[in-house]
Parts: sequence; C-alpha cells; structure tokens
Amino acid sequence: MLPCVCVLLLVASALAHLDEATLDAQWDQWKVTHRKEYNGLDEEGIRRAIWEKNMRMIEAHNQESALGMHSYEMGMNHLGDMTSEEVAEKMTGLQVPMNSDRSFTMALDDKVSKLPKSIDYRRKGMVSPVKNQGSCGSCWAFSSAGALEGQLAKKTGQLIDLSPQNLVDCVKENDGCGGGYMTNAFKYVEENGGIDSEEAYPYFGQDQPCRYNSSGMAAQCKSYKEIPVGDEHALTVALFKVGPISVGIDATLSSFQFYQKGVYYDRNCNKDDINHAVLAVGYGVTPKMKKYWIVKNSWSESWGNKGYILMARNRGNACGIANLASYPIM
Repeated sequence: MLPCVCVLLLVASALAHLDEATLDAQWDQWKVTHRKEYNGLDEEGIRRAIWEKNMRMIEAHNQESALGMHSYEMGMNHLGDMTSEEVAEKMTGLQVPMNSDRSFTMALDDKVSKLPKSIDYRRKGMVSPVKNQGSCGSCWAFSSAGALEGQLAKKTGQLIDLSPQNLVDCVKENDGCGGGYMTNAFKYVEENGGIDSEEAYPYFGQDQPCRYNSSGMAAQCKSYKEIPVGDEHALTVALFKVGPISVGIDATLSSFQFYQKGVYYDRNCNKDDINHAVLAVGYGVTPKMKKYWIVKNSWSESWGNKGYILMARNRGNACGIANLASYPIM
C-alpha cells in the first residue's frame, strides 16, 4: 500500500490535465452526446459547475482505483449535470410502508443441496432490455414489471416487455411517479386479473388516468412472496430457485450515480435507507474471488455497464440489497 501522501500526490498529478480548455471541450462534447439544452447562460453555468465537480470526483476515484483502493471504476454519464440529491429526488421513488406486513413463507432453503457458483438470467432469456424511467419516480414499477417478465418467460418460454406505465397509472396503493412499493404492484396485478404489455400500454413517464385494457393483457399473477429481511443467503437461494427478484437498495451516493464497471462497494451506503427499486438478475464471483449480485437498473443503457451494476455480495448486506426483496408467483 502506498503512503497516503504519495497517493494524494499521484491523484493531484492525474487531475492536473483537467485544465479549462480540456474541460470546455469535454463539456461541449458531453452536451452533444446527451442532447442537453439549457434555458440561458445562468442555468448552463450552474449545470456546468456541477458537471465539472462530478468530472473531477470521477477522475480522482479512478486514479485511486488504479492504485488498488477501490474494486470498481466510475465514468461520466447522462446524469453528469445533476447532484446526487437531485438524482435521489427525481430518479428513485421506492416508498417502503412504515408497517409493511411481510408475507414470506420461503421454504426454499431446505430444498437446495448445492448452489451453483454463478447464475445469469440474461443468458436464459428471462430479462428484457434495459429501460429508462426518466424523471419519474417509477423505479418500483420497472422492478415489478421485470420480476413479472422473468416469471412469464420461465413459465411460457416467451419474454414479453410488460407495462410499467400500467402500474404507474393503476396501482392506487402507490403514488405513481411519486413513488411506490413492489408488492403493491404484484397485488394489483393479482386482483386486476393481469398487466398489459408495453406495446399495448406504452411508457410516458408521467402520471396519467388508468387505461388498462384486458385486450392488451400479457401476464397474470397468483400471489407473491417476500424474502426474510437482510438474509443474503435466502436471496441467493431465491434467485437460483425462482428467477429475477425485485430488490430495494440505497442509491443516493454519487459513487452509484457514476458507477461504470467492477464490483461496487461503498462503505457509506446506508442499508437502512432503502430508496430505489431495481432487479436482481443473477450472481457470480470474479477471478479475484469477489462475490457480486448482477443488478438491472432503469436509468437507461447510458448508466453503469449498459444499464447494469455488479454489487458486492456477502459484504454485510451492502446498500441493503437483501433488506427488501420479493417476487411474484404465476
């Protein structure tokens, strides 16, 4: 391990190349790439300052990562002109009921003699393409739809994109773009008699009147199960036995906002502050024996590794991934 002073000097040296001319060029290119437009120079000045601060933070982190101080790298993406507080406010949306009646009856563990080292449901045709929830707090709807898609594919062999907008508009126990909870979505699909396909009920990213039509129904749900709180082994078993699982995490950190590759672990993650719903689609282990979850996000393919993140497994329930996990039954 290098002495702290040497590390600081190396990072400072690496950041020195980010002079004003270089940053100007990168800023202009970033705006073009992500089609960013602003209402006047004042707004652009504010957004440029945020972007530059994020750029320097990313560069510093990656230099530390190159020195072996982190297990993952960060990268600039379409969220570059937003603070972590803005991202949390506009692009999360998981609302956990204060007195949620958890209904797990997972008797899966005693039926598993040996778990495989890795599993990836993307390779089994059970995971649809990555979506973009936009500035609507509908992560819960995308997570729920993804879990339903996985069970539909497992049951029928057909992978069909289901409608998060159907859930946003019609799950009255949730608050649409204001946020929601995955088991409420599963309960709605069960009681409603189905959920429409994405083709029949496209995503708009805004609250609208419920327009569910049974003619567009693509999947049904008999019930749902919840996984014991904080039990990473139970989550592993559920992934192996069931398929993709809806999970909640803490996604408020800038390190999550700009994750790019590697196994994500940030000790500042708060496992008790679960605010963002995602979809666990598998697990594995790196050649260096770092265990991870494979997690699908709903912030577009411009985020993370084409919309996915590898999150540390068996690291004290990092980011709370096992605190809120559930799946539908078809």
